Amino acid sequence: MRIFLYLTRDVVTHTLAVAFVLFLVVFSGRFIKYLAEAAVGSLSADVLLPVMLFKLPSFFELILPLALFIAVLLSLGRMYAESEMVVLKACGISPSRLAVFLLVPGLFIMCLVAGLTMYLGPEGSARAQRLLDNPRNAEGLQLMAAGRFKSQRGGELVTYTERIDKAGVMHNVFVVEEQSGTDATQVTLAQEAEIITDSATNRRYLELRGGTRYSGVPGESAYEAVAFKRLGELIPEERDSLRASTRIDATPTADLLSSDNPRKRATLWWRISLPFLVPVSVVIALALSKTDARRGRYARLGPALALFLTYFLALTQARSLMESGSGPGAMLATHLMFSLVALFLLYWESISQSLARKNNGSL
Repeated sequence: MRIFLYLTRDVVTHTLAVAFVLFLVVFSGRFIKYLAEAAVGSLSADVLLPVMLFKLPSFFELILPLALFIAVLLSLGRMYAESEMVVLKACGISPSRLAVFLLVPGLFIMCLVAGLTMYLGPEGSARAQRLLDNPRNAEGLQLMAAGRFKSQRGGELVTYTERIDKAGVMHNVFVVEEQSGTDATQVTLAQEAEIITDSATNRRYLELRGGTRYSGVPGESAYEAVAFKRLGELIPEERDSLRASTRIDATPTADLLSSDNPRKRATLWWRISLPFLVPVSVVIALALSKTDARRGRYARLGPALALFLTYFLALTQARSLMESGSGPGAMLATHLMFSLVALFLLYWESISQSLARKNNGSL
């Protein structure tokens, strides 16, 4: 029991320390990326910090498995370097028993990651999405400021709205857009405008109401005027932008279970896969942590991280295959393959000794 408590305390302490460092790295990196979007007029800077705070659970669902993996490597690496593992082995502590000891905090982290991926992460992303869906904070074509002209796309698009009410409806809207590759210009005047989302495609549109659109080449008299009651303008979104990534992450897990959309099915299996990443990576870390005083506690850190990265990238590739229409077989095969790799590495010493005895016996 004392050995179990000693190992658990050491691993948990290292996990918290590593998770804090990884959090600072990930948070600052994401914040800089999204700050760049705000700098080019793709997002209101006022919502950056609230959105980042809402997305904290999504950050930790990736940070915690890696933090535990590194923590096991550091803890056991220190124990090997200081010959503590030699003493434990002499006391009859086998690799299997060590794995059981380490899987207890591993299962706790696994349950925590499951809660983050299944519930807290989607809820936080949904709240972040509600902020991003607000016309005052919207990205792309409809970043309008009440009472101010806004120039976007290098001056090809100029927008203006007199005011935006509490419901998000824009009043007295003015939009001038130069047509790329031509000399034509479109001028649109509308009494009202509102951002709406197509429930089927999840794409956003600027719905203009009660206005007129003028199209033509400046300096020429051949202009076309079209009056409309409702006119929808698709809002372009980059795939890797903050809002585009938030929408799918904000989908509740219950909705994913009943969806046949390949991308949503892939997201569901991704959420299921992340918790199972934890126990497999713990066994891999245990197997690769063996070192000695001469090589030092960090001797196996590089190869172990490379194997963990390979595991994670394989899961990412399996998710991409599911998004293209494949089934979950690739993701299940990835978990099975690395589980077998983990067991093989854990019992490699016993396997090699058995093979050596057989070879000696045959000689």
